[in-house]
Amino acid sequence: MSTSPSASPTASASAYVYDAVRTPFGRFGGALAKTRPDDLAAGVLRQVLARTGLDPAGIDEVVLGNANGAGEDNRNVARMASLLAGLPVSVPGTSLNRLCGSSLDAAMVGSRTIETGDADIVLTGGVESMTRAPWVLPKPERAFPAGNGELVSTTLGWRLVNPRMPAEWTVSLGEANEQLREMHDVSRERQDAFAARSHQLAHAAWEAGFYDDLVVPVDGVDLTRDEGIRPDSTIESLGALKPSFRPDGTITAGNASPLSDGASAVLLGSASAADRIGRVPVARIAGRGTHAVEPQRFGYAPVEAANRALARAGIGWSDVGVVELNEAFAVQSLVCVDAWLGQGLRDAEIVNTRGGAIALGHPLGASGGRVLGTLAAAMRADGHRWGVAAICIGVGQGLAVVLENEDGS
Repeated sequence: MSTSPSASPTASASAYVYDAVRTPFGRFGGALAKTRPDDLAAGVLRQVLARTGLDPAGIDEVVLGNANGAGEDNRNVARMASLLAGLPVSVPGTSLNRLCGSSLDAAMVGSRTIETGDADIVLTGGVESMTRAPWVLPKPERAFPAGNGELVSTTLGWRLVNPRMPAEWTVSLGEANEQLREMHDVSRERQDAFAARSHQLAHAAWEAGFYDDLVVPVDGVDLTRDEGIRPDSTIESLGALKPSFRPDGTITAGNASPLSDGASAVLLGSASAADRIGRVPVARIAGRGTHAVEPQRFGYAPVEAANRALARAGIGWSDVGVVELNEAFAVQSLVCVDAWLGQGLRDAEIVNTRGGAIALGHPLGASGGRVLGTLAAAMRADGHRWGVAAICIGVGQGLAVVLENEDGS
């Protein structure tokens, strides 16, 4: 664990989570395929405001994450979504891109803005329509070429790679995780068991009503639950799937997160903003951490990011009651959990207690807001004081946030 954390903010300067919502996450080409990403984002902004007594003019900033930005989410989707949501034109908006970590990064940026005193209320979140991510046609290097051009998909992963990049850095996300599996000796059976658990816990959480207050409808779409959950998943059924990236590999469509569509929103504010927001805080943002590794080892980056966030919060793994780790792949989730167990995490079963991205879906720019909102809700529901939200990021990065439930045990 890092030994030189920055000082924790004082209570008066702290940033708090006041509310969090998200859309149901749709499958690639599924129920949300006809909804533009700027409309998805506008919808969650409207919904989070409708749940509070906040005058929208009191929002100091809107910060949204988005990984692609190559299609209908172009030209600063945060500003576009704010305008579409009916926020006053005086409310500024900014979009940021840290790939899969974009909306968690948005919350981190928003919380820092509050802690410095530059804002009292920041509306954060993120959006991605992987279905509607366009093909792009690069411009030719010279005029009037005689040959054909090639369209490039912007849905996921490396594209238009700079030839100066080392080849080992630019392998596919799946191949990178096959390499991670080899380094840490994670079996196919463990991956399939983890994936089956994700589906079963996600289904159980929906059945128990856990997600009822976190998930809001999308206008004009008949989708009330996450579209990718398969509650009948078992180790045996997942074990029958063919490898996706190597003929003799272990990663399949069943033990990796699916391509998805969706949006999330997290409302942050200072302690003094409670009266204007019309509700009490859910949790305090107690620590933040970032870390970077070799691009092909991106799946392992959350390990040190979480350690840094814990150090900045002034606690250790033994204090943590619940963890939300975005499940990009079962293998990268397992190696992160294994590492944390070696550092004091008391039980692997406290990770993703309501399912994870393998079942729920992973719309890149929205996933960080999902894990943060789910973490805050799980901490409140289960009475935990401390929780960690973490996410891996393509090209070798990881982010983590520590939350404190000041009413928890």
